[in-house]
Amino acid sequence: MHNAQHAGAPVVLVVDDDPDILEALSEILEAEGFEIRRARNGKEALERLEPEPPNLILLDLMMPVMDGWEFAQRMRQKPPEVARIPLIVLSADRNVGSKAADIGAVGHLAKPFELNDLLDMVRRSLNPAAASTSA
Repeated sequence: MHNAQHAGAPVVLVVDDDPDILEALSEILEAEGFEIRRARNGKEALERLEPEPPNLILLDLMMPVMDGWEFAQRMRQKPPEVARIPLIVLSADRNVGSKAADIGAVGHLAKPFELNDLLDMVRRSLNPAAASTSA
């Protein structure tokens, strides 16, 4: 059930409590043609999942109010069109890989990350078929 008003632009929900990171990620992704929604913690992010679920979520793990783990657990309890939204975890935590796997993320990036790596991962997550055939 995709809403035509987005004109096909994928919607990415960026969840990070650091306003500088939130702003930078939003600007970069908007410049790449994505529609951006922002949230500063898991509670805000949950409110932005409905009625129109985003196509992808960039999720910081360590945040006040509600962290990334709790957000992911609550998201998974929602209807399938929300529960299946791909998550990419962004974290300064050294164990970001195992933690991303714990919450079923499709990918993860350790902060600080390269922008090209982020954009590649976002595109692959939104379009898995294109990524697998371009090799």
